[in-house]
Amino acid sequence: MPAAPLPPLPRSPSGLVLTGERTLPGVPEETYWFQRHVVAYRLAAARVRGEVVLDAGCGEGYGLEMLAEAGARRVIGVDLEPQVVAHVEATYAARSPVIEAQAAELMSLPLADDEVDVTVSFQVIEHLHDIPGYLASLRRVTRPQGDILIATPNRLTFTPGSDTPVNPFHTREFTAAELTHELERAGLRVASVLGIHHGRRLRAIEAATRQPFTDHLTASAPHGWPAWLRTLVPRIGADWFEVRTDDLDASLDLLAVCRVPRA
Repeated sequence: MPAAPLPPLPRSPSGLVLTGERTLPGVPEETYWFQRHVVAYRLAAARVRGEVVLDAGCGEGYGLEMLAEAGARRVIGVDLEPQVVAHVEATYAARSPVIEAQAAELMSLPLADDEVDVTVSFQVIEHLHDIPGYLASLRRVTRPQGDILIATPNRLTFTPGSDTPVNPFHTREFTAAELTHELERAGLRVASVLGIHHGRRLRAIEAATRQPFTDHLTASAPHGWPAWLRTLVPRIGADWFEVRTDDLDASLDLLAVCRVPRA
């Protein structure tokens, strides 16, 4: 008997397909991963009021709206795929005059030197082949004394026990020490590295099941999840996570806050 066909890849309400390369809002089974990204944008939002902000590798664009709503004066989203940029323009730029989007390679940003005050680039660095070129590009367009915020999965918890990323879209993953070294080598001053961890509710589930929560998510495709997990995942919010400066090696994601030094 032939195997039953797998269900189609989930789509967001916008029609973008969830392939695993980027997260999307509005997909119930993706909520856990999506909200981990939201945590980083919330932290960035506290720094952007009145500023010109670049989101390098903006993906679907939900973060641009969060930064605009936090009071940024101008929010520029750059992504490689024209289809994604067209979605950003139609969905987010169309309803906010401060949001704009451009399709470009991150190593060749279509911006002037020192054009932005704050650059964010979340869950991007691990996808790239030319990481020094990417960081040099971010530094070029960010003014001296401006901030660059980089978020990436923690290699020790995302791909434990291996230097080969489990995600086929990742080229390299980092520990906190490795990320700090890479950023400092690019000439950035690392002010702090934060770790995103499970909060109280997710830790309680792990204690009750005696299993890491991500193991439940990855044990099967979402259509094979037990009923309790299918019910729970869409309810997860950003407040189900916590951000700490301690125990970075046990964190889920790393968020480095960097400063561009004076010329």
